[in-house]
Amino acid sequence: MKHRSLDSRLAWLSDRDNALRLRGGLRGIEKESLRVDRRGYLAHTRHPQGLGSALTHPYLTTDYSEALPELVTPPYPSNWETLQFLCDLHIYVAKHLEDELLWAQSMPCRIPSGDQVPIAVYGSSNPGKLRSVYRRGLGFRYGRAMQTISGVHFNYSAPLQFWRLLYELEPSNLSLKDFISHHYMGAIRNYRRLAWLLIYLFGASPAFCKSFPTAGSPCLGELDADTWFAPFGTSLRMSDIGYRNRSQSELKISMNSLDDYLGGLVAAVTTSNPRYEAIGVLADGEYRQLNTNTLQIEAEYYSPIRPKPPADNPHRPTVALRDNGVKYLEVRTLDLNMMDPLGVNAQQLRFVEALLLYCLLNDSPPIDSAEQAEIDERDLLVAREGRRPGLELPRGGRTVELSRWAREALSEIREIAALLDEDDDGYVDSVEAQVASAEDPERTPSAQILHHIRIGGASFFELALETSRRQHRYFSELNLPAGKEAWLDELARESLAQQARLEAESGQSFEDYLREYFSEV
Repeated sequence: MKHRSLDSRLAWLSDRDNALRLRGGLRGIEKESLRVDRRGYLAHTRHPQGLGSALTHPYLTTDYSEALPELVTPPYPSNWETLQFLCDLHIYVAKHLEDELLWAQSMPCRIPSGDQVPIAVYGSSNPGKLRSVYRRGLGFRYGRAMQTISGVHFNYSAPLQFWRLLYELEPSNLSLKDFISHHYMGAIRNYRRLAWLLIYLFGASPAFCKSFPTAGSPCLGELDADTWFAPFGTSLRMSDIGYRNRSQSELKISMNSLDDYLGGLVAAVTTSNPRYEAIGVLADGEYRQLNTNTLQIEAEYYSPIRPKPPADNPHRPTVALRDNGVKYLEVRTLDLNMMDPLGVNAQQLRFVEALLLYCLLNDSPPIDSAEQAEIDERDLLVAREGRRPGLELPRGGRTVELSRWAREALSEIREIAALLDEDDDGYVDSVEAQVASAEDPERTPSAQILHHIRIGGASFFELALETSRRQHRYFSELNLPAGKEAWLDELARESLAQQARLEAESGQSFEDYLREYFSEV
């Protein structure tokens, strides 16, 4: 819903010189994909040596599992540069996979029983041990299978020239750093109000292989002997089957201000939880988790969007955010787009950028407990059955039809997209494409995936495996420029050397290292 402040900001942004200050924000991608063998089963091999050290490589790391590579781009001022770098990483990875593939779907391949999912290995240094023990704790707390679900994270920061203009036009008693943080937190609240829209438009996980454990959900049916699906589902990854985990449902971390957010996080990472005390920290001399707190560390908090400190800050996130303020936003709602080899495309990035700027420029009142309950209910409804004809969503104590609300929001986001377009950059087109999806659910990725399964006579697993094979062939047939390949080779070698130095220099016991690490909050 548009507010007066958005109208006034759009008015001064209608000046071309001012509108130019909106363009050129930095964006980056973190893309997770399971590593599987040629049959589509989870790989049990180590992270390829040729890709360097997952602990220290800036662009090629692992997420939860040793079989869950994460491809990370640096921040760029254009979508083209971001996607080109991601493509180069894919080409490089493909050349280092021996009889293996990257899984094209967010929902996992055929995985073994939970305790057989391999946890990522980072070596014997204290930072490496911390990462591995943290992941072991996640397995005990939530189960290893859930950690194999993959997604795309979109990182975005508005241009500094925009912030200076806004600070000049809307005088504040806050410092520029605090002014920026204040508005980023407002954008986060508005994003939470509209996250359902991205779940509907870009959700691409309406089905999954029966090898994935689930306690059952009222939205699920049997598509075939091998596949569970939600007939009207959009993103089971973002439902209670996936990241929306019941174990964190009691966490009430407020986004109403940066101080509120940090206070909630600090309480969660410093307060012991009886549920995790039952797991224990040490068993037979081996760490089962880092501690028994509600969150072992800040990264354990699952949220559709996060405020982020400077990427190169060596301190814990809560400390870095307190000292440096919010520098960018991390959007975590996107499923892997299996119809695109990169898992995400330029049209999606343009739309998400326009949406984030809409959230940033609009008024953003605090979210109270009643509204938060509506947000949670809305996201779950859309994840489970967003394509159900006539679906009504809770809003402000009433309900509104999803398609109507989507059209309203897209009409306003289009105004932001028009400001971002220069020489036909495609921002307005990206919004228009989503208008078509709002009017016809069959155009959404989730509907298209189910359509492919039905007309092809293949199971979810078979469709995902064939898509993964095809995408692997695509990247394997591409070549990197000689200079880029040599540069990535050198990065891999240097990352291995850096890990070796960390391991050689580590004279501190792990217990002392943890004590020092946790004392920082």
